[in-house]
Amino acid sequence: MLPRRLVLAQAAALSLGACGFQLRGAPELAFASLFVNVGDTSALGNEIKRNLGSLGRLRVMTAPTPQADAQAVLDILSELREKTVVGVNATGQVREFQLRVRMRFRLRTPQGKELIPETELLQQRDISFNESAVLAKEAEEGLMYRDMQSDMVQQLMRRLAAVRAL
Repeated sequence: MLPRRLVLAQAAALSLGACGFQLRGAPELAFASLFVNVGDTSALGNEIKRNLGSLGRLRVMTAPTPQADAQAVLDILSELREKTVVGVNATGQVREFQLRVRMRFRLRTPQGKELIPETELLQQRDISFNESAVLAKEAEEGLMYRDMQSDMVQQLMRRLAAVRAL
């Protein structure tokens, strides 16, 4: 019975290797230097710069450096956090909120050629609300915003990796 299981496990490993399965690695970008045009106080912008800087082979540039020194320019046009009521109980008390994070960006060359036209990314999550646990719900809301922000940065990284020609 044991040799049969061993053969099945080896067959499964070989079939995964033969099908081209590979874990997603660090993205390969078509440019060696990127100017990130975002405010210093932006939490989303700081996470974008941190993720780009972790690639190692990409030179990330910001405000004091001229944009013309970079091969590409990432403009963060806007970022917005929204919180709307989506559910109330019979007495009109809030029971559920919807949290949204929106970001508009574009990628261009310093000369103005658009590599990625103006694009909006949107993340949204629903969160229940309970008046007796306000502090806990505030902490949960903060965690959800951070999670949405991280998801959005990963989407942006995949879009930047999809750019092939400057």
